[in-house]
Amino acid sequence: MKAGIVGLPNVGKSTLFNCLSNAKAQSANFPFCTIEPNLGVVNVPDERLEKLEELVNPEKVVPATVEIVDIAGLVKGASKGEGLGNQFLANIRETDAILHVLRCFDNDNIVHVDGSVDPIRDKETIDIELQLKDLETVQKRLERVKRTAKTGQKEAQVELDILLKVEATLLEGKSVRGIEFSEKDLEFVKPLQFITAKPVLYVCNVDENSAVSGNDYVEKVKEAVAHENAEVIVLAVGTEADITELEDYEERQMFLEDIGLEEAGVSRLIRSAYNLLNLQTYFTAGVKEVRAWTIPVGSTAPQAAGVIHTDFEKGFIRAETISYSDYVSFGSEAKVKEAGKMRVEGKEYIVKDGDVMHFRFNV
Repeated sequence: MKAGIVGLPNVGKSTLFNCLSNAKAQSANFPFCTIEPNLGVVNVPDERLEKLEELVNPEKVVPATVEIVDIAGLVKGASKGEGLGNQFLANIRETDAILHVLRCFDNDNIVHVDGSVDPIRDKETIDIELQLKDLETVQKRLERVKRTAKTGQKEAQVELDILLKVEATLLEGKSVRGIEFSEKDLEFVKPLQFITAKPVLYVCNVDENSAVSGNDYVEKVKEAVAHENAEVIVLAVGTEADITELEDYEERQMFLEDIGLEEAGVSRLIRSAYNLLNLQTYFTAGVKEVRAWTIPVGSTAPQAAGVIHTDFEKGFIRAETISYSDYVSFGSEAKVKEAGKMRVEGKEYIVKDGDVMHFRFNV
């Protein structure tokens, strides 16, 4: 699952990506690796993992990760191939969620591609390009479906109605994510991979003085996206970059405190991206390793087991499960068992965020 950083040129996308890529940036153990020049795997900050490490004292600790893609800046006309348009749109189509960076700071030394700072205009520029690309996608599909629907095929007529609704929404300058689809509708919609159907998180890039409470630009963004049911995060990307330059963890914490922040903004951003991708975490805890495993929300116990190894899913027998809160309050697996708080869950069990699990399987 990948989240793509998008925005106009010079809004702070690459600086943000580089902040994430700095291994010493946000905490004592917050590594990152770059798989390709614009793809990074970032650890998800999770205090629960630190607490389990404290209780179990394992040989190693492995956090959950999320993939972040830095996508080239988009310009007007991208849907027609302007700039790196086609490459940009192909890259964004391959992601599962969008981190939309908006410039919300004044600085005469950093040129704005449109000559002035206006995050609402910038947002609309990108929205329009993505909507135009989706419109192209839906209209191509409509040509084929209309022909089939004329033959009286019921399934094609159902799809036609759905696609016409999508087309009408895009022609109004609205995104596909604003449409409510039934499960049946989604069978027709998902294969088309509409870009504007992807969940979005708006990242308002502000100056240092606005890092804690935002500014007028941020308020305008919040107002403009209120109907989208999207989260807005305030981040002083330049300041975060300065923090990553500091070698010492304590120094970084002092810097954060000086500007009034409890933790680095990119830590909040990564957790928000994880949630945006509809992901959650379960843990395995033993002396060899304490590990956070990433699963989609709603996964069953066998599906969660399959993330460790496909054999675990194939031969799943049961999951011995402890809630995180019970593990911490009793202090060890043995004490949880003594208190009768360990549960044995079967194939139908839906894993809860924070479950500490041990799988029994037979292949």
